[in-house]
Amino acid sequence: MTTRHHLPLAHEQSIGGPVTSSTSRTDDLMGALGGAEEEERLLQVGDIAKATGKTVRAIHHYEEVGLLTPHARSKGRYRLYDHAALTRVRWIGKLHDLGLSLSQIQQIVSTWESSPSAPGAMAQIRHVYQQKLEEVREQVAHLKTLEHELVASLAYLDTCETCDPAELVAACTNCNLHDKSTAEPELVAGIRGNGHCRHGSNHR
Repeated sequence: MTTRHHLPLAHEQSIGGPVTSSTSRTDDLMGALGGAEEEERLLQVGDIAKATGKTVRAIHHYEEVGLLTPHARSKGRYRLYDHAALTRVRWIGKLHDLGLSLSQIQQIVSTWESSPSAPGAMAQIRHVYQQKLEEVREQVAHLKTLEHELVASLAYLDTCETCDPAELVAACTNCNLHDKSTAEPELVAGIRGNGHCRHGSNHR
């Protein structure tokens, strides 16, 4: 009778020998797959630029001045960023919009990182944001004033559509189409400057 010898399966323990390394091989494989998946989730600088509206050059500059750090490098040595980098770049952009320079943003980061306590760091950041809030509110109020001026000017100019097309520009000074009780908006009155040439006279 012929004796048949069976090769041991990968997960079986060989007689008198050590346990096979299939578990460690599986762990290595899972680790490799996990690393590949993580790399797929990471972003290249072009992805960051597209998502934030910044240029690749600007993002590289943020890295050069210490405001941004790559999470890893690809096999081709390309910089790879995690999704926190998107938040950081958008944060930099918002502070730029608020009028802060890159050096001021660097100072904020430096103050944050060197602060001995979290409450102290938060208090300093809050102080900066409080100042900016006041400035933004002033800007909003100013823009609201300009908005009202533009609305009034457009309403005034809409009346001009009923004017005789053959009328000379000089006649606008004594126009009778507008309500005399309503003040002429400065955005309209300013077109005539300081009053020279109101009647078509030439400068001397």
